[in-house]
Amino acid sequence: MTYKAEYIWIDGTEPTAKLRSKTKVLADGAEPPIWGFDGSSTNQATGDASDCVLKPAFICPDPIRGGADVLVLCEVLLTDMTPHPTNTRAMLTPLAEQYAEQDSWFGIEQEYTLFKDGRPYGFPVGGFPGPQGPYYCGIGADEVVGRDIVEKHLDACIAAGLKISGINAEVMPGQWEFQIGPAGPVEVADHLWIARYLLYRIAEDFGVAATLDPKPAKGDWNGAGAHTNFSTKAMREGYDPIITACEALSERAMEHIKGYGYGIEQRLTGHHETAPWSEFSYGVSNRGASVRIPWQVALEKKGYIEDRRPNANIDPYVVTRLIVGTVCSALEKAGQV
Repeated sequence: MTYKAEYIWIDGTEPTAKLRSKTKVLADGAEPPIWGFDGSSTNQATGDASDCVLKPAFICPDPIRGGADVLVLCEVLLTDMTPHPTNTRAMLTPLAEQYAEQDSWFGIEQEYTLFKDGRPYGFPVGGFPGPQGPYYCGIGADEVVGRDIVEKHLDACIAAGLKISGINAEVMPGQWEFQIGPAGPVEVADHLWIARYLLYRIAEDFGVAATLDPKPAKGDWNGAGAHTNFSTKAMREGYDPIITACEALSERAMEHIKGYGYGIEQRLTGHHETAPWSEFSYGVSNRGASVRIPWQVALEKKGYIEDRRPNANIDPYVVTRLIVGTVCSALEKAGQV
């Protein structure tokens, strides 16, 4: 007897990496081993030294194939078994271990846009739908499109055991969101990448593409982000660490912007519920700030913050590494751990 393992990895495409996958048939009871691939076809090697290595990092049930089949998220290694330069997971794990005692939690709100026939799903041929307003969390065929895809994706994420915590229709027609978390920095990123794979794969069956473009429709339309909610044990117990976290993010704002997704200046314009990419701000209940402190957090004097800057097309390994590195080091320095 055999089972199928779908090996999934992040390629070297620039400026925004893509997911790749291929299937390995294994004997029942066999663990997914390391495997190879042609890195010259994924922007990760040259033709004269094309071999790269796939090292299983996170395994979960495959809800599409079912049965005993699995999804295998892999790290990419060089043939000397060291991390490939594109392996951002390998850069995150030592930092996550360094600050593990602070018990960081993340919740990432992944916005995406469905496309069909070269335009956002639900946009009429050669024109535009009515202005934004009724589509956010809308109900009914005149308000939303693509719910069949979205519901199937939600069910698949649950069946895979991912920490998916919700879905909703977003501000623009054809635009949706799912949330992953709360989870630690490595776990939330692993689960987000697999959730993206399932989204692409399920939409494929409908002849629809899902894009993480931060500005999928030019003009007076919201962009697509990946608002990142974050807390440590100290932040969940007191308000001073929350302010320390915001101030630390302010001090390293431009470093974070560089790692928060390609094309960020197209989305962070100061309009459409964003702060300008070149300025940092934080405030209570302010969706026009770089970082929002939820109103209930200010009321209860403990909780979490929402970094509203990350693009939909982020590498979550990079974003969680930046936030943990910046905030946890500042809290440690301030004695707020």
